Amino acid sequence: MYNNIVRLAEKSDINEIAELFDRLCDRLESGTNYPGWKKGIYPDRRTAELYVGNGELHVITLEGKIAGTIVLSQEPEEAYDEVKWRYEWKYDNLFVIRTFTVDPEFWGIGLGERLLDHAVNYGRRIGIKAMRLDVLQTNLPAIRLYEKSGFEYAGTVDLRLNIPGLKWFRLYEKSI
Repeated sequence: MYNNIVRLAEKSDINEIAELFDRLCDRLESGTNYPGWKKGIYPDRRTAELYVGNGELHVITLEGKIAGTIVLSQEPEEAYDEVKWRYEWKYDNLFVIRTFTVDPEFWGIGLGERLLDHAVNYGRRIGIKAMRLDVLQTNLPAIRLYEKSGFEYAGTVDLRLNIPGLKWFRLYEKSI
């Protein structure tokens, strides 16, 4: 495997993270845009600033370059209350995964799996009991990755984003 490190993002990383988000959105918008992300809307520089500022954005670096991101938050979407979760933990014992990205230059080499492994290991170290996430129901590559990584389907909800094409999201969770 390539030499990679997963670490908490720092303020000095924001420009590089924002550039990664722009490259990713450009690539998605030029082909099949599984997550439905849009350049300048989500994810964007404001996303990076918010989650870096909250101490929730982790990056994976490959040979010194930021190659992917994962946000480990403890704030659920409101619609998460609409499903019966398998694990009844409070959110101070859970991570909500957001802004899970891999730079298109590095697709297919296992960085997504590495970021999810980091989330599990980091969560265990700080007492997290489970992880939850939402994924657009048509984002089949991400759904396959989550299911392969042990996430269990909990239900489908409307996140009420009021953005055409971004209505129904599958919710998943994994005990750690």
